[in-house]
Amino acid sequence: MDAGVPNHATAAARQVDCPSSLCMGFAETLALDGGDALPSFQIAYQVYGTLNEDKSNAILVCHALTGDQHVANEHPVTGKAGWWSLMVGPGRPIDTDRYFVICANVLGGCMGSTGPASSNPASGEPYALDLPVITVRDMVRAQARLVDELGIEKLFAVVGGSMGGMQVLQWAVSYPERVFAAIPIATAPRHTSQNIGFNEVGRQAVMADPDWCGGKYLMLGKRPAKGLAVARMAAHITYLSESALHHKFGRHLQDREALTFGFDADFQIESYLRHQGMTFVERFDANSYLYLTRAMDYFDLAKDFRGRLADAFRGATSRFCVISFSSDWLFPTAENRSIVHSLNASGANVSFVEVETDRGHDAFLLDEPELFRTVSGFLRGAARVRGLAE
Repeated sequence: MDAGVPNHATAAARQVDCPSSLCMGFAETLALDGGDALPSFQIAYQVYGTLNEDKSNAILVCHALTGDQHVANEHPVTGKAGWWSLMVGPGRPIDTDRYFVICANVLGGCMGSTGPASSNPASGEPYALDLPVITVRDMVRAQARLVDELGIEKLFAVVGGSMGGMQVLQWAVSYPERVFAAIPIATAPRHTSQNIGFNEVGRQAVMADPDWCGGKYLMLGKRPAKGLAVARMAAHITYLSESALHHKFGRHLQDREALTFGFDADFQIESYLRHQGMTFVERFDANSYLYLTRAMDYFDLAKDFRGRLADAFRGATSRFCVISFSSDWLFPTAENRSIVHSLNASGANVSFVEVETDRGHDAFLLDEPELFRTVSGFLRGAARVRGLAE
């Protein structure tokens, strides 16, 4: 581990069952796509802004693979700003002076929602691999329970990027009457074979770590940190673009003037990826990584509609704004366009913007003025139609 990186593992462990956020427990059974069920579960979440009197200004923000509920507040483990604090907050595109924002840690996560690190009420031990496999639809099903408990009948908008975008699409299909506006960003209606392949590399890296112990590492006081770090390093490359990597690192050496002719981190890109890997393992659970990547792999919105995506959207009543990034090779613009074409075929109200940028997939998390203008403009227009005061 880098000397300057604080060890947050203990703080992260505390979040698993007792998160530093709001948390809703559910005693009712939650049926899962895999055929199993959770007899009880909990969802950790954060809220920002004020819910108006008729509860019509609620926006659900859905996080990506390694995100969590701390979208716009200081993170309780890392101490860093929320993962989308550029997008969500007073005067931001998702303006918390106007909207009531909800962000929930997904089912299968490790920041307070029921996941593989959570205590299994049947045994008192962490679930580990005894937790049934979770799908994106299961995540959305659990979020709907939370929205029910908050007394919100219809969300003004559901917004999210990457795996969060998958949840947005699933909301629009599973609960068309409950979503007024939908903003899926940098996502796809199904995971491609290439993306499944990258996820499998990551999972195999975790499971090959001897400290993984068949998934029971928490019971044995161990952590498959090396395997999870390698998984993160491989995945992180896919979040960037070749152009962004070239401009940021090129072939520059790290703290040296000549090659060492060994296997230390000679190049800046190597040092950067090692840092990304080791900081990630301080805040994330390895088994959660397996479960959430699997959920993305299983996502196929058209599967239950004879493979016709337009049929999946046939009952959708939401207004859609689909956003992609020109240099995103993980979820390229063509995948996002396929969503738009299917929405058009189903007669849905949809707009589409491709943001020109060389920052790759992670551009949705960065300072991208065109992204901000698009989201704020779309929400303003939808708010007028919804009857929300300007």
